[in-house]
Amino acid sequence: MSDVQEQLQEAIPPSSPNKFAQKLENAQNIDAKLAGYPQFTPQHRSLMSRFLTRDIYAKLKDVKTSAGYTLERAIQTGVDNPHLGVGITAGDEESYHLFAEIFDPVIEGWHGYPKSATHKCDMDFTHIADAKLPDEFVISTRIRAGRNVRGFPLPPATSRAHRVGVMRLLESALSSMPEGLEGKFYKLAEMTPEEEQTLISDHFLFQKPGGGTLLEAAGAARDWPASRGIFHNNDKTFLVWCNEEDHMRVISMENGGDVGRVFERFCRAIQSVEATIRAQGYEFMYNDHHGFIGTCPSNLGTGLRASVMVKLPKLTQDYKQFESICSSLHLQPRENRTLGS
Repeated sequence: MSDVQEQLQEAIPPSSPNKFAQKLENAQNIDAKLAGYPQFTPQHRSLMSRFLTRDIYAKLKDVKTSAGYTLERAIQTGVDNPHLGVGITAGDEESYHLFAEIFDPVIEGWHGYPKSATHKCDMDFTHIADAKLPDEFVISTRIRAGRNVRGFPLPPATSRAHRVGVMRLLESALSSMPEGLEGKFYKLAEMTPEEEQTLISDHFLFQKPGGGTLLEAAGAARDWPASRGIFHNNDKTFLVWCNEEDHMRVISMENGGDVGRVFERFCRAIQSVEATIRAQGYEFMYNDHHGFIGTCPSNLGTGLRASVMVKLPKLTQDYKQFESICSSLHLQPRENRTLGS
């Protein structure tokens, strides 16, 4: 008998002098408590499905955050999509604390980061040295991260009013960017066909998440495209997605291999946005354990991912060998066979 079953039996007072009837009643109460536990199959490969025990489910199934987010909503994306690796989403900052018994092992399983650890964050671009890669091999460089505004639920739990509030706040911040980062904010619901085609041609436009995706199952695609937006600077080297997976998806990019310059632009942009929202009484979600908070636990910490598109025509001729080399270096190759990159 599991710990939760023992606790439940102790908590249930006898209501019948007949011992058999009492046992039956206890069993029925236990079944009711565990009703709704997901039916995982061998195809479910997520960390959530591995670590969500019946005891944890029974303990947390009736818990709600102040935004009304529940365990059921958190795990839905992993239940509906067996192929996902993480399989759980947060609806607000509280989710990571109230549902820590499932989030903590998932985070450690994904990042190798224990629940007792303290996050270290250094976003000072002057600390980056030797950050220029040879342009003869590097086609382009890209750095991106998610940021979320404290005081609003995350996209899976947000309301229409909250989503409008996030967009207005970020539109205001992005409309006052410093020199070199000035640009235009586009509301997806109000774009002209010409603007939409331009953003598609530039590979900037994000689409409504379809079935079989983390966002659709998590409920983050509701009311699409209302209160979603895209910002890019005039040079098209800095891009922000508003109200997609996170409140902000920030991307700095350019052709060539100057990683240092791309990171500097990213840091300047993030600092500018946060300074503006702080002046209005807001700040980014952050704590000393999780770092920057994101909808998906895979994006906790700095939330930062850096990538370069590299031309390696000789090495990629044997793609299996190439994958093996990348794996040994803890790199993830994403091929573009037409470019040999």
